[in-house]
Amino acid sequence: MKTFLTFFFILSAAACVQAQENYDVSLISKDLLPYASAVVRNEEITTEVKDFDNTWLNVKRTITVLNKNGDDDVEISIWHDKSRVIKDVKGIIYNQFGKPVSKFSESDFDDDSNHDGFSLFTDLKIKHYRPMVTDYPYTVSYEYDVKSKQTLDFKDWEPNSSTGVAVEKSSYTFICKPDFKIRYKEANIPTKVVIGTNKQGLKTYTWQAINLKAAKYEPYSPIRSANISYVKIAPEKFIYRGVNGSFTNWKELGQWQYEKLNTGRQQLSPPTIARIKELTGDVSDPKQKARKIYEYMQSKTHYINISVGIGGLQPFPASDVDQQNYGDCKALVNYTQALFKAVNIDSYYCMVEAGSPKVSFMADFASMDQGNHIILCLPFKNDTTFLECTSQNIPFGFLGDFTDDRTVLACTPEGGKLMHTPKYTAQANLKQRKATFTIADDGALKGSITTDFKGADYEDRDHVIYESAKEQVKDLKKIYPINNLEIESADLKQFKTAQPYTTEKLKISARDYGSVADGKIVFLANPVNRISTVLREVRNRRNDVYINRGYTDDDEITYDLPAGYKVDIRPRKVNIDKPFGKFESGVTVNGDKLIYSRKLQIIDGTYSKDTYQDLVDFYQSIADADNDNVTLIKGN
Repeated sequence: MKTFLTFFFILSAAACVQAQENYDVSLISKDLLPYASAVVRNEEITTEVKDFDNTWLNVKRTITVLNKNGDDDVEISIWHDKSRVIKDVKGIIYNQFGKPVSKFSESDFDDDSNHDGFSLFTDLKIKHYRPMVTDYPYTVSYEYDVKSKQTLDFKDWEPNSSTGVAVEKSSYTFICKPDFKIRYKEANIPTKVVIGTNKQGLKTYTWQAINLKAAKYEPYSPIRSANISYVKIAPEKFIYRGVNGSFTNWKELGQWQYEKLNTGRQQLSPPTIARIKELTGDVSDPKQKARKIYEYMQSKTHYINISVGIGGLQPFPASDVDQQNYGDCKALVNYTQALFKAVNIDSYYCMVEAGSPKVSFMADFASMDQGNHIILCLPFKNDTTFLECTSQNIPFGFLGDFTDDRTVLACTPEGGKLMHTPKYTAQANLKQRKATFTIADDGALKGSITTDFKGADYEDRDHVIYESAKEQVKDLKKIYPINNLEIESADLKQFKTAQPYTTEKLKISARDYGSVADGKIVFLANPVNRISTVLREVRNRRNDVYINRGYTDDDEITYDLPAGYKVDIRPRKVNIDKPFGKFESGVTVNGDKLIYSRKLQIIDGTYSKDTYQDLVDFYQSIADADNDNVTLIKGN
């Protein structure tokens, strides 16, 4: 009887999630199975704006996981805070035959703070649930509602947001009063929006996608938004955390941020203003004044994320940062602006999508959800300078690969304007290495390595340089692929010049580096900078080849050969020149010295999909050359 009641309860819950359908895996069209690890059987996302401070989001989703690679696609994550409340969550798990086997509800979710390791406090939390199922295939069907007290930021619709996921049916409906105006941007949508009126007289916008095949993962693909289907929606008028506003373009959105959220939050105490004026009193050049102020800010403050209430968009007052000596990106940018203002240096508060992939704000569609970080811009005449204000160590005017070469939104007194951050070119991103080694007649290696890191590579040793000497040695042994490596000394320094660079000087030794037998010594010509993995083949590639960042590696190693030995076999000379990169390596012998040189340059950009096989062959050729040996023999 108890078993029967449990089964009946599961069936009842399934009916509540959505109308009972047959989720037998055998019913999935075979056309959707290639490259698929999961298949969305049905998805219905509805956003309804009931008032300017009352938005409801309803999500219904049923997804079949075909194998373990699809487990991540069925994990449910819902973020919430005091103004974004989860109203209900319920779901059912089905076996491969479409029979319900278990249920779950909100009580089964973990509820964690959105803790990132550097947040002092945040009211943002995430409910998440991952079905613990190992009997493949299986299906998960769930539904939840979220009530939000804002109309600034709406959920995007991305029916095929992940590789390896096919879609049977997915729809997105936006419902609002007839006088609530929106703008929307469609990309890669098979059918355009259908606009109508429902029974309650509300305006509806509906998008639908049917039978979308799974995209396979392809290395060196363009950024995600270039290929996925999506719809973005932005309001013309809105309320966010009690603050109203309106915008139809970037100028108006930037003006709202400047006037409604930033203005009036840059007051500093008279002693602080006096301190800044004293600090820069003997400096006439505005940029050098800015450098002194920036370095003062770095020495005084540290980054801690604070995200409570409207603090998610509004910076804390400069006076608070001045007293407490910490802040998040918004607060530290605002504080640095206030310090500059004390000596009449103008600056712009800039929103940016930060991260190693270069993601730019869309020029043709203004919305508040396109940035995740704040940086500062100093609009000096003919010398625009951008500053990262969250690091205590980064040089003045250096952004690195976190925010370089992308379009950002500057919030100015005249409104928002799109600007582009500096690009570090393939030539500028330079690792230049010179090494001098001695090869002993027992195969032992001993010598020194000096490497300069420039451009975006300036930060390559940041994870090492601030550690203890003992930890530095541990990390450097992992970096350099030399068997039996011993690091006798390591000296790492950073130079915060106009073009900053890092220098690493090592003294090393390695027993048995060369193998000795039958009067011969055989050793690897390139012990310090080899390509160990190559690209996999991709047949019938669909995406263009996209190289996010270019760089140059320039290595020269001089070997002092043991007395009585001469070079018998040397690495072949290699020279490859392709649109996306260049490689050359070779060896010259001068008396008892052997000089190995290697130069690799990768050129960022977008190339046709047919280029991919060339790229595979390019890296394979480099890997082969990197593993070439030198053979020494005894002789006159």
